[in-house]
Amino acid sequence: MSDGAGETIEIESKFAVSAAFTVPEFTGLPGVASLSPPQTYQLVATYFDTRDLSLVKSRVTLRRRTGGTDAGWHLKLPAGTSSRREVHEPLGSDPVAVPARLAGMVAQWAREQPLQPVARLETTRTVRQLTGTSGEVLAEVADDRVTGSVRQRHDDGWRVASAWREVEVELKDGPRDLLAAASEALLRAGAERSASASKVSQVLTEAGLLSPG
Repeated sequence: MSDGAGETIEIESKFAVSAAFTVPEFTGLPGVASLSPPQTYQLVATYFDTRDLSLVKSRVTLRRRTGGTDAGWHLKLPAGTSSRREVHEPLGSDPVAVPARLAGMVAQWAREQPLQPVARLETTRTVRQLTGTSGEVLAEVADDRVTGSVRQRHDDGWRVASAWREVEVELKDGPRDLLAAASEALLRAGAERSASASKVSQVLTEAGLLSPG
């Protein structure tokens, strides 16, 4: 949902699923007239934080992502129980130079510490849209197969720490009860609500760099 130039309010639910999980059909949900054909994207996201991970510990994520329909810098800030405020900036030419606007917005958590790459996620994302009777996009379902890597201190390289699959349902122009209904459909199909606040927190936790919870 748009909230001004370069910003959105993201309302979504995340689910952990097995490699063999079958995403259910959602056309029987209230207001949903059709399901778009699947579109698959290859995404590569580099996450930035302080050495002590002060951003992710505060449920703040800062990344630079290529691929898909919204390549660029993304800053996500808490905005309620199931919502986050997302601020965008263009990719730029320097892959490690955090845009000044975003750096300023996380300064209260960084506390003058430098921002550096801490994790990288490579994702194969298959997206389908739930559309209404007039063709409006009510919600988007993303089926993600993720490989997460963390930065190796000694040589600045990357070490694969974990791989998993998850499904996200993000509300677009639909009502909140649609998000609840889609979530119930996934739970009935065998999905489980994700225990991780974000993908980056999951890979950092599994790498032993972040405490669970």
